[in-house]
Amino acid sequence: MNHGLGYFFAHLISQWQHYFAGMDNIELIWLIVGLLGQSMFMMRFVVQWIHSERHQKSVIPVSFWYLSLAGGIIVLAYGIHKLEPVIILGQLPGTFVYIRNLMLIRKEKEYSF
Repeated sequence: MNHGLGYFFAHLISQWQHYFAGMDNIELIWLIVGLLGQSMFMMRFVVQWIHSERHQKSVIPVSFWYLSLAGGIIVLAYGIHKLEPVIILGQLPGTFVYIRNLMLIRKEKEYSF
């Protein structure tokens, strides 16, 4: 039973080839959309980390909420297309939180002038 790292990667590549071979163009486009949304969603943490490092304290920049909203909506659209309840239920509530935070930020900026 020699199932080392090489076996793992060979198996992974084989499975991906099988996965992509059975995919039509529309599904491939939706996969790219889903990956784009997930990438945007992940980038919000990178942006927040860099922003916090610059300020030497934990700070959430406005761009965090925009990336959260854009990435969340794109991943939600992907989940709806795939009829994936885990993705849908995982992303849907967050979109309201992101929108509300952006509304509060905008309201705060209006009152500060």
